[in-house]
Amino acid sequence: MESAEIRRRWLSFFEERGHTVVPSASLIADDPTLLLVPAGMVPFKPYFLGEVKPPYPRATSVQKCVRTPDIEEVGKTTRHGTFFQMCGNFSFGDYFKEGAIKLAWELLTSPVADGGYGLEPEKLWITVYLDDDEAERIWREVVGVPAERIQRLGKKDNFWSMGVPGPCGPCSEINYDRGPEFGAEGGPAVNDERYVEIWNLVFMQYERGEGTGKEDFEILGDLPSKNIDTGLGLERLAMILQGVRNMYETDTLRVVMDKATELTGVRYGATDAGDVSLRVVADHLRTSVMLIGDGVTPGNEGRGYVLRRIMRRAIRNMRMLGATEPVVGALVDVVIKTMGQQYPELETDRKRIETVALAEEARFLKTLNAGTNVLDGAVTEARSAGSTVLSGDKAFLLHDTWGFPIDLTLEMAAEQGLSVDQDGFRRLMKEQRERAKADAKAKKTGHADLSAYREVADTAGSTEFTGYGHTEGESTIVGLLVDGVPSPAASEGDEVEVVLDRTPFYAEGGGQLADQGRIKLDTGAVIEIRDVQQPVPGVSVHKGSVQVGEVTVGASAHAAIDVKRRRAIARAHSATHLTHQALRDALGPTAAQAGSENSPGRFRFDFGSPSAVPGTVLSDVEQKINEVLARELDVQAEVMSIDEAKKQGAIAEFGEKYGERVRVVTIGDFSKELCGGTHVHNTAQLGLVKLLGESSIGSGVRRIEALVGVDAYNFLAREHTVVAQLQELVKGRSEELPEKIAAMLGKLKDAEKEIEKFRAEKVLQAAAGLAESAKDIRGTALVTGQVPDGTSADDLRKLVLDVRGRIPGDRPAVVALFTTANGRPLTVIATNEAARERGLKAGELVRTAAKTLGGGGGGKPDVAQGGGQNPAAIGDAIDAVERLVADVS
Repeated sequence: MESAEIRRRWLSFFEERGHTVVPSASLIADDPTLLLVPAGMVPFKPYFLGEVKPPYPRATSVQKCVRTPDIEEVGKTTRHGTFFQMCGNFSFGDYFKEGAIKLAWELLTSPVADGGYGLEPEKLWITVYLDDDEAERIWREVVGVPAERIQRLGKKDNFWSMGVPGPCGPCSEINYDRGPEFGAEGGPAVNDERYVEIWNLVFMQYERGEGTGKEDFEILGDLPSKNIDTGLGLERLAMILQGVRNMYETDTLRVVMDKATELTGVRYGATDAGDVSLRVVADHLRTSVMLIGDGVTPGNEGRGYVLRRIMRRAIRNMRMLGATEPVVGALVDVVIKTMGQQYPELETDRKRIETVALAEEARFLKTLNAGTNVLDGAVTEARSAGSTVLSGDKAFLLHDTWGFPIDLTLEMAAEQGLSVDQDGFRRLMKEQRERAKADAKAKKTGHADLSAYREVADTAGSTEFTGYGHTEGESTIVGLLVDGVPSPAASEGDEVEVVLDRTPFYAEGGGQLADQGRIKLDTGAVIEIRDVQQPVPGVSVHKGSVQVGEVTVGASAHAAIDVKRRRAIARAHSATHLTHQALRDALGPTAAQAGSENSPGRFRFDFGSPSAVPGTVLSDVEQKINEVLARELDVQAEVMSIDEAKKQGAIAEFGEKYGERVRVVTIGDFSKELCGGTHVHNTAQLGLVKLLGESSIGSGVRRIEALVGVDAYNFLAREHTVVAQLQELVKGRSEELPEKIAAMLGKLKDAEKEIEKFRAEKVLQAAAGLAESAKDIRGTALVTGQVPDGTSADDLRKLVLDVRGRIPGDRPAVVALFTTANGRPLTVIATNEAARERGLKAGELVRTAAKTLGGGGGGKPDVAQGGGQNPAAIGDAIDAVERLVADVS
């Protein structure tokens, strides 16, 4: 049974039994404590934590997941992988243990012809928590599993929590017996290689307290509502149903390994080392495609670094297999064809995914060469020091800065006859991991600070947003925080956070800045609002200060936004949509939105592009936008199902989380996007859009900054004034300015060259006189002196070499000249071969002179250069050189 069919059967089975099918959320976690979605229950976390009321009593999903803690182990074993799909069914206060257990058994053991997976009941073993007698009884008495195939395990294996205070509970795992060839019998308690876990049923019934690890925490009591969270690993079930030994041999990974074999000639199963590399390539390329598909781009931080690391590990392993040409394109193609059966959006977005992946491959191949040069330098340095060991900090530098995995450094160092200080490398890696773990641990407690907002949400419900149609309105204060602490009242001068039951204030989101304005109470109290955020979904928190009077919870209020600011932001937001569509028309779908900020009168728009956008293309985009404004297109918003929005071709932003019902903003026949922001009613209201330019903000991501409306007009007015001033200066029309200014700059450049030529000639004229002025220091001709200030380093070097050439070659000679350039002393010293035979080396002489000048320098034995900080010390430096010449001569 193919993976796509396993997925289809799962969703169909639970949908037929009253579960709402929830599409997989993006791998970009909608959770500040997570970089990527690591588990199937993550999208449902707000429901389990009680932050948001579930919109359905039952749900099912097949969630894309990525885990990377053990990335170094991927490939070395057949059990580790980074991307996987977690099939889940969830109950929010609906069915509990018996319902979950019966559903799981029915799906696993029902015949294939009846929509099940057809597993033999006698091969299924069950584990339950130590004292979960209820679950054990259900398995034995209701389902009919023999007692000898039910085992009890402790907290470490069969008790679930999020690792922080919150919901927790015992779990029950279903394991499949793969037979004697996989090891000794005795059940999952004895051999988890033979008895492989395929489905975990979590019974959320308790609340846990503080503690560390999987076992050291206190159970505080029962939850008010008991929930079910289950997870079945699709890849593990595919392994069993497809009759293969491990997940790498399943349909979605084996085809990638086969393509890698085709590209390199290395067959899977031929050697252990080759098998490791082939598994790395298959796993990492599939994960890379899925991450890029969800909008992640390679970078040096966060999820971008995760993607870069696994891509580079895959590329490097292809090189180890013998690939000499770029290979990512062919491998990505196979992944998209295979995974596209389950996620059609991969095919739709193929061009962008391929563009991002190919650009990263090209970038790493350049990095690989640069890192090799760094390694060669480190090897030379170690040998010069008489060492046969490459230091741990060098290995760490190669790993951390140049993307060199330690095994590549080990291999390349061995080729040069060196070993590597692996202990030192591991120590530095451990320190880095500990810093990362400490940071992650600090982030994990982030949701605890939101308890006050959740309390308001539980008591008063979500905030009703009225701002699409109204800029002011009556409301009631349902929550109040003073200096971050819940309070029944606040006085004049207090910094407050106010929650209203309904509000016209737009909370910052979707790239649009929050509204500002005032809240006035019937008592005369006034709150100046500076910002509005939604720390928990659905609750708008108005942040500001009490200007006049006293504010109390329950008081009636009149909320009014700053209309001028709102309109300016709305113009910017509509202009962002127009810019997005115009860019896609010009560059194709790869120019997908990667972020934006809409502020009063201006906006910035981030989009995917492997290279800079040519100026001519940017001009065309700007012209197209302004032509749309002149067409006076109506802007309309409509709420519809996510499926209907997709059918209509609405563009969705990568990384955004959308519900079943979405708001679609349509601008005439030009643009259609999913958007919750505020907009103008007609494109004519924008007036004018001026793109200021574009730049890079990261790997594969560009940013356009622009002005809208009056701000755009003011910018152009200033530009016009500047142009008028230039016209007056050059006595020409505006269209003649580029040519006239270019001509002026050309003449200026020519004049500078003539001046430089004259200065160089003047400096070199002094060569004969300087050579004749040579002192005899114990048989060595020494020429010293200070030439005119402003002499360039290049001219000074030419003069020194000219003077040296005028002294007979059989006479030892040292030439040391000094100057001051840009307020700093500079020296160049040269020696001839006869002087070097006496031990007079230019590099040593320069270091002596530069030290006296308060600086440093160096070079070759025949010519060297240095500088310093103190021009007044040039005389002392000349004396120091003369003393050293005398001592050596």
